[in-house]
Amino acid sequence: MNAVPANEDGLPVHAADWSAHDGIPLMRTLASALTALDAETGLDSFTLPYPAEVQRALDRTVLACLERRAEPPTSLPDLLSWCRERPVADWPVDLPPDAVGPADLLLDPDSSRPTELCHEWAEQTRDSALVLRDREIIRAALRLCREYGEEEAYTEFRRLLVTRPVLTAAEEFAVSVDHVLDPVKELLRRIYQPVPDSYLRGDTYAVCGRCLTLLTPLLHGGGWWCERDRCRRLGPPPVGRRIQKEEAGGLLQLERPLRQFVTGPGRAEVELEARLTALGLRVRMWPAYDAYDVHITFADGWVWAVDVKDWAHPAFLGRAARPVPPEPRYDEAFWVVPRARADDRPGYVASFERNRPAAARDLLLLTDTELVARARARMKRTGTGRAQEDRDA
Repeated sequence: MNAVPANEDGLPVHAADWSAHDGIPLMRTLASALTALDAETGLDSFTLPYPAEVQRALDRTVLACLERRAEPPTSLPDLLSWCRERPVADWPVDLPPDAVGPADLLLDPDSSRPTELCHEWAEQTRDSALVLRDREIIRAALRLCREYGEEEAYTEFRRLLVTRPVLTAAEEFAVSVDHVLDPVKELLRRIYQPVPDSYLRGDTYAVCGRCLTLLTPLLHGGGWWCERDRCRRLGPPPVGRRIQKEEAGGLLQLERPLRQFVTGPGRAEVELEARLTALGLRVRMWPAYDAYDVHITFADGWVWAVDVKDWAHPAFLGRAARPVPPEPRYDEAFWVVPRARADDRPGYVASFERNRPAAARDLLLLTDTELVARARARMKRTGTGRAQEDRDA
């Protein structure tokens, strides 16, 4: 493969040129302000004087418009309308081709909450405390489990955050007496927080049947709203379990940054685990204290290493690309994205490849469907596992 010209940071020249577009820092400023203030106050409760971060976002947007002789937003409510109704690609700002898709919005048009794409833009702001919160928690869990020498504790901690983002009082008690989780008990008490009454319809909470987070009741029509963009694109959220307030005994849920950046992507990881296990493969999750996401062993001893990336924005994913860590050892390594992500944005893999740094130019990105198909094909080719049993039947 021919080498791709790269800058001193290892990014392809065309990807590194993002810094030459003044719309990039503007999007980061906007996204950081929207996500931080949504978490603290809700986007419908801004009053004058605006917080400095919000005022800066408004000022920069107005300036960008004036420089292009375009009509700017006249106020913060007007700017929020832009974020909710006007695709970023239609804004009069200077952005590189891979920065946004034709329908990308910063706020969900129904709820006015930041979209997943907005959260990913905010994550590009290195000094944003909100988007770093999930990493701080995961690093703390890793440190505590290593100090105890308990890799299983970390694995169960991650699985808990992915599969049980909502806990009743009885479930929280069961977690509190699970000795496997002893190294992270205090951490768990801090990141599971009381659920406000805004999630109630009457005396009932509802959990999304797809992503397992709490649903928000809509004011009109009696429906429910799911905070996950990917879930909403699949249609109205299916109600999973319903929890009566009296029976909940003080319902708890993971704090928002962890739901966004751990629970959501983690669903793709455990779903892939289930599909590979169903093939008869030996699967180990988050091995060696989360060196990577999935360690897969075939019957002949061949090993795959997989990092699952549930990102809405393929260019951001490309810019974050790096080789899979070499330990635990493996024979082949891949990054994997849910097929739904690639279907949502034509050219997803190509955009990823255009933006990955030179050090990761050989990193292969597959959809989860492609990875499972490769696993089946390998099992058939080597005559191992259930593929051989099916052929012999």
